[in-house]
Amino acid sequence: MDAVLRTQVLRGADIAPWLDAVARLRIAVFREFPYLYDGDTAYEARYLQAYVDTPDSVCVLALDGERVVGASTALPLDDEEDAFKVPFRERGIDTASVFYCAESVVLPGYRGRGLGHRFFDAREAHARELGRFDWTAFAAVDRDAGDPRRPEGARGNDAFWTRRGYARQPGMTMHLSWKEIGEAAESAKPLTFWLRPLR
Repeated sequence: MDAVLRTQVLRGADIAPWLDAVARLRIAVFREFPYLYDGDTAYEARYLQAYVDTPDSVCVLALDGERVVGASTALPLDDEEDAFKVPFRERGIDTASVFYCAESVVLPGYRGRGLGHRFFDAREAHARELGRFDWTAFAAVDRDAGDPRRPEGARGNDAFWTRRGYARQPGMTMHLSWKEIGEAAESAKPLTFWLRPLR
């Protein structure tokens, strides 16, 4: 299977033909802990359209043949919603200097094969090519260590992110709403930012 697993980097409007595949992948992967997302195709269509409409966005696909088995997106922070920008403004960081790395989602059978590094490498390279960013950042959902929904033996990504040069920023937290499995309606969840100097 490794021989046919490849990555493809798309920018801006080139992402459009792949939106449905990425939406299905996000819904499938984000059902897992820690997101527990009860997927909504209408929300996915609106969310992903921002990447098509932003010329400097990037989407990295992982493909097994023509099947999308992983995807990762990023765009300038200034092209994100205000909720993403507030923690940076409060910290005194110019939002125009930040390239925001959004999700990295991979189907279970394809994990542990280096796609996480490929995704970060491609997104950071894209940010450097644009030539106007000092930071790359992402936000990770905060869950209690004793959350009973955490699968036995589940490992977090903190060690991987730290090896990539990212540092968690206590106090730089935003709240986003989504409908969790078992919830009757959306509720706000905290996500804390991680930062890495790009230059």
